[in-house]
Amino acid sequence: MKSNSAGPRSLKPKQAVDQSVESFLATLDHPRKPEILALRELILSADPNIREAIKWNAPSFYTTEHFATMNLRAKNGLGLILHFGAKKNAISKTGVPIPDPHSLLEWLAKDRALVTFRDLKDLDAKGDAFTNLLREWIRHL
Repeated sequence: MKSNSAGPRSLKPKQAVDQSVESFLATLDHPRKPEILALRELILSADPNIREAIKWNAPSFYTTEHFATMNLRAKNGLGLILHFGAKKNAISKTGVPIPDPHSLLEWLAKDRALVTFRDLKDLDAKGDAFTNLLREWIRHL
């Protein structure tokens, strides 16, 4: 942390709750930034009701509930955690059947799954299958 000449308050300011994703991405220094930007566009184009925000210090997407959050700490490629809201709900116990003919989902729990893209080429190759999967996912929100 950089020292603040005004006194001992050298803590990094908290991220504003209403910080736009645009400004977050504009200042983001990340080796996977091209993949992050491409994945963001793919998600937003999947449904006109999808909105975005910064949640858990990463781009997160929602309609009636948050359903997807980028994992910016993934070591191999870019990860996207799919979920059914931030809090436990009925789906947490029962799960939902999500067709995944291209085996994109790595289930982490009954209500959470990870989709990983190695690079832009992989994202492009899986784009249509991912969009279909995402539409099915948000149908269950």
